[in-house]
Amino acid sequence: MGSKLIIALDFSTAEAALRFIRPLSPELCRLKIGFELFVAAGPDFVKKLVDSGFDIFLDLKFHDIPNTVASACRSASSLGVWMINVHASGSDVMMRAAKQALIDCDSSTKIIAVTVLTSMDAHQLSKINITNQPAEQVKYLAELTQQSGLDGVVCSAQEATMLREHHGKDFLLVTPGIRPEGSQRGDQSRIMTPAQALEAGVSYIVVGRPITQSNEPLKVIDKINVDMS
Repeated sequence: MGSKLIIALDFSTAEAALRFIRPLSPELCRLKIGFELFVAAGPDFVKKLVDSGFDIFLDLKFHDIPNTVASACRSASSLGVWMINVHASGSDVMMRAAKQALIDCDSSTKIIAVTVLTSMDAHQLSKINITNQPAEQVKYLAELTQQSGLDGVVCSAQEATMLREHHGKDFLLVTPGIRPEGSQRGDQSRIMTPAQALEAGVSYIVVGRPITQSNEPLKVIDKINVDMS
């Protein structure tokens, strides 16, 4: 089954990311590549990590007209990545088109949707005219995501218990904003520890700076994996 830990590669260059990755093995973790590193390093870097045996979550949060998102998902899956994502707020039509694109090319890439970014709270949602509380908005968008045939959602661990009850054991819950005990909050508003997240029913946790900026990242990785075992 592999590790439930996804490390966010928060690096600005391929060289810096590779220096960090060198002592790691695919058995210890999965890796997430976001906008900054993808723009800097490109698709060939993604392929290099895939060829090294790592499960790669390509976190580009596609959000556009359905045809464009479908084409982007098809191209992303051709890199051999384990998982990609879209914004649930792009509509059920967009999500269905994305899923169908993967089916049509016989891809095994998983596709999940972003509900509410973990950096956002109720005040920030109100600024974009969303009057729901974060948990209510997450619940609504998760339901739309499952109805659209996607594999799961990105959500805060604080909403995981609610979502697990409503969507069953096979619906993936991928949770950023995870901070090992004693770590700084950073820019995340809704956070939990790895053990708390697992107890809440998450499928995979995403951890970035507490690992990538640690003087002893392997020790942090080992502790997280033990906490979730």
